[in-house]
Amino acid sequence: MKFNKHVSSSRRKARKRYFNAPSHIRRRLMSAPLSKELRSKYKVRSMPIRKGDEVHTVRGERKDCNPAKVIRVYRKKICNSHREASVS
Repeated sequence: MKFNKHVSSSRRKARKRYFNAPSHIRRRLMSAPLSKELRSKYKVRSMPIRKGDEVHTVRGERKDCNPAKVIRVYRKKICNSHREASVS
């Protein structure tokens, strides 16, 4: 059931808008949910990823690894690079 008549429910159109989105929209698309402590501190559920942020991988083969630090956010390819933080 369609709720908003101004938004297309077509998969093809949604994918086109996602991959052709301008940089300021891609920033919002590349956001991540916050931990419970940060959620209560900032009063938001998710924030855009930035260089220097600490992230936890929750899916994939590295999901149980230590937290990692974001070293690059590449909006053009809609991806980011991170390196495992050294535990001392």
